[in-house]
Amino acid sequence: MKNFIQPGDNLACIAPYDVKSGEGLLDGAEFSVASTDAEAGAPVIGVTRGVFSLKKGAVSITRKTVAYWDNTAKAATNVATDNTKIGIFQASALSADAEVAVKLIPAI
Repeated sequence: MKNFIQPGDNLACIAPYDVKSGEGLLDGAEFSVASTDAEAGAPVIGVTRGVFSLKKGAVSITRKTVAYWDNTAKAATNVATDNTKIGIFQASALSADAEVAVKLIPAI
């Protein structure tokens, strides 16, 4: 196919803030997980598909509910207001838990 460019699972991004490998980042409207450490403004490959253990806000999570990215707290949350939809929680979590499994669903 002449117009195919690349698979969309690993995409070039510009780190909007300092990120460590495995941390979430929001580059424009697209959420991904950094494959390497990167300083703000540096290029980084973002992974847009898969299940990742992500930092979680101080909220209780019910499995198989919608996951959002709180770009202020740099954490996954179940709060939709002012946050970006990123996927589906794959596990329940207590408010005191630091991380939760999220299946990423690429933005449309």
